[in-house]
Amino acid sequence: MSTENEIKVALIEDDNTIRESYVYLLSHAEGIRVVSDFSNIEDALKKIAQEQPDVLLLDIELPGISGLDALPKLKKLLPNTYILMLTVYENAQHIFRALGTGASGYLTKNTSPDKIIAAIHEVMEGGGPMSANIARLVINSFHRSDTSPLTRRETEILEHIAVGKSRKKIAEELFIDLETVKSHIKNIYQKLDVHSKEDALKTAKEQKFI
Repeated sequence: MSTENEIKVALIEDDNTIRESYVYLLSHAEGIRVVSDFSNIEDALKKIAQEQPDVLLLDIELPGISGLDALPKLKKLLPNTYILMLTVYENAQHIFRALGTGASGYLTKNTSPDKIIAAIHEVMEGGGPMSANIARLVINSFHRSDTSPLTRRETEILEHIAVGKSRKKIAEELFIDLETVKSHIKNIYQKLDVHSKEDALKTAKEQKFI
């Protein structure tokens, strides 16, 4: 029986066996309901807006329009949906393009079922889940500049944001309260002259502040 509190999930994956496995897995996970699944972007674009899923699991390599090329269209169609990439690709170009055009997280297909389920819950709480190897690649792509206007703590918080951690998670890991994290993020935005997490990360990466 479905409830109002269930997380509505949709999938776009062209491999029938993999897609059916995910549907089975998620359909039996507590608090999650699979509302639709598609094998290609074209079919999804025709129907997915009717479902308005909370979370969309999106493959990159698809027949026709790729998952990366479809991201802007999907975000326009589903502005309130969190999109998690679920793919075999682990290169920086794909990762940053996905995160820069609307993806809220990036998981590889060898991610365990439990972690996929946890990632769906995490993204709903404001996090940006990534597989451990993806998070390492993101961190290693940054080479810090000595001219950064950010304090050491602000830089630390921005690095946590870069690998998808929520404000609550950052507060817990740094042993500070949530309001302090929010205050630091406000200062980061002011110093970088930005108004969103995405712009802060883009500016910080371009200027090599993280």
